[in-house]
Amino acid sequence: MNKMKYSNQTDGIYGTKAAGSKPKTFVLWREVVMAYVAPAIMAGIGGLITADRGLQIGALTTIGGTSALGALMLGLWLRSRGSHKRWIIGAPRLVVVGLFALMGATFGLFAAWATSSLLGIIIPGNHLAWVGRVWIDFPLSGFIASTIVTSRWRLAVTTNLSSKGRR
Repeated sequence: MNKMKYSNQTDGIYGTKAAGSKPKTFVLWREVVMAYVAPAIMAGIGGLITADRGLQIGALTTIGGTSALGALMLGLWLRSRGSHKRWIIGAPRLVVVGLFALMGATFGLFAAWATSSLLGIIIPGNHLAWVGRVWIDFPLSGFIASTIVTSRWRLAVTTNLSSKGRR
């Protein structure tokens, strides 16, 4: 009996729960920063290695910017409506991330088409060299941003749901 009393007093100190193991939360601004920084750094390194000045500039503008904008839009949608959709929570994580990555790439293709079409009408000729890059940059950025944000949001949601069930 004395041993049981002692054990209950030390559960909070020596329990199996590690310090700082609170349920992970989805913080949108961190995800947007990561969605900008990760592809921008990788494309910047690629531009340095290949000595492609267009890729170096595109890393900070069309690649990083499009990725951050896509992450912001998707993150806002997931935060407001994502948890209300049962298939997003119930389906396997790889399936959900794959579908959102495909949708991000498709949205990037649509944005590239709209950008090149509108700018082609407004500014004729090759005055804007970066317009040719959007066909690669926008879909790739949409794919990367969707993958990062959906994966991390899904991890946070499932971690929070499982921690609520253990209480």
